[in-house]
Amino acid sequence: MTTTRLTRYDRSMLRLMNDRRGLPLYATAARRRLVVGAHLVLTAAIGGLMTYPYLAQGEPVWPFVAVAVLLLPWMVATGAINAATRGLLELRERALDERQSAERSRVQARAHRTTTLLLAATAVGLLVAGAADGNAPTAYAAPVVIAVLVVHWLMPLWVAGLMAQDEPTESDGLAA
Repeated sequence: MTTTRLTRYDRSMLRLMNDRRGLPLYATAARRRLVVGAHLVLTAAIGGLMTYPYLAQGEPVWPFVAVAVLLLPWMVATGAINAATRGLLELRERALDERQSAERSRVQARAHRTTTLLLAATAVGLLVAGAADGNAPTAYAAPVVIAVLVVHWLMPLWVAGLMAQDEPTESDGLAA
């Protein structure tokens, strides 16, 4: 950590992000991948349900009810990823040590590269769809751009969850 004094908020978030009560959710790499995958699927489902009324003919209420139901497991998965990374992306810079700060930079760089490729693929996809149809797919452009924006926002979290290392065990400490 830096020499800057931590605020009460910083200390509270540091304590929360280092709380190990949810450790069984993300103790192994396979479980972390499962949580990240579940978070990704829930994000896609919520996005699809929020897009449905925009593209559908009627004004159904059920997609919004389903979104409200899916938000709880989405928030639990978000918390599990944040706990697995010990708040790498949620803590302020002054609450991180040098190793964590470097790890945050690596995660953000990898997420940026991944999102750039996704944006390029989306642009090419929209252009190809517009060329095949004879005009730009305007009805789908806004939802696609919003989806890419959401992925851009969440990509660092997913990358950090996938890059998180296992906690050292007692046998690891004895072997060294």
